[in-house]
Amino acid sequence: MIDRSDGRDDGEQWTLNYQRLPGRAGISIILESTTQASEGPRLHQHPYAETFVIRRGSATFTIGADTVEGRAGQVLVVPADTPHRFTTGPQGYEAVHVHANPEFVTTWLA
Repeated sequence: MIDRSDGRDDGEQWTLNYQRLPGRAGISIILESTTQASEGPRLHQHPYAETFVIRRGSATFTIGADTVEGRAGQVLVVPADTPHRFTTGPQGYEAVHVHANPEFVTTWLA
């Protein structure tokens, strides 16, 4: 078990990154929750797939040449080596980002 580093237990307003998970999980994850609109990372890519499990709100994703609206209850998968970014929607966004690698490997493109 891994506890939240800031001591909160309400699941709100956080972004935490977890690498080298116990039990040789073989993945790394980002837990993200914000009520803010228009937030998100700049264009980047990974040499492995990244899966977004959207739990609340929405975000506009750019995945390669495509733009899609991801919303609560959806799962988006970005293939390896595909440039991507997202911007949170008007009601914010909560998601689990699963990186198919035990450590984050990111190439920033913008």
